Amino acid sequence: MLRQSSRFLMSRAAMRWSRPFSTDVVAETPADSKFVDSWKKAIPNIDPPKTPSAFMTPRPPTPSTIPSKLTVNLVLPYDSLLSAKEVDMVIVPATTGQMGVLPGHVATIAELKPGVLSVHEGNEVKKYFLSSGFAFIHANSVADIMAVEATPLDQIDPSLVQKGLTEFTQKLNSASTDVEKAEAQIGVDVHSALNAALTG
Repeated sequence: MLRQSSRFLMSRAAMRWSRPFSTDVVAETPADSKFVDSWKKAIPNIDPPKTPSAFMTPRPPTPSTIPSKLTVNLVLPYDSLLSAKEVDMVIVPATTGQMGVLPGHVATIAELKPGVLSVHEGNEVKKYFLSSGFAFIHANSVADIMAVEATPLDQIDPSLVQKGLTEFTQKLNSASTDVEKAEAQIGVDVHSALNAALTG
């Protein structure tokens, strides 16, 4: 009897945890009519408050065919380096490794590590050095890349990178507190990634 009950519970749990794919979810946000009806019954003389879904714009529909181009937005806290730029492919420096993104890529969120973002458009490749951030790949072939800092690779001075790497390595070796070690380690990581991007 115990075996049958566990099997029954497992089958019920599997049914409960099955979720639809993001492409199966409707793009329009339905109005929360049940909440509004309950509110009007409880407090008829006050308008109901807006729910979070009232402030959200509807998700764009997933195209039925894969577009020929990927739309890329590269955004910094203080600037927008690429805005709705249509490209063939981008390669982002994710913490799990280099990730190539083509049109029709599956929806993904990736944390970025210090490294090179390559933007491929035809035979032209534009490279940016990113310090860190996140990449949001949407099912409708849009890639939103949010970075803390980003600089075109051709604008970076190799001698300043070497100088910075030496300084942060010395700070790391002489650090006495955990905060000093963490700050120095971040500097070493970023300057090492910059050096690798410039040399290879």
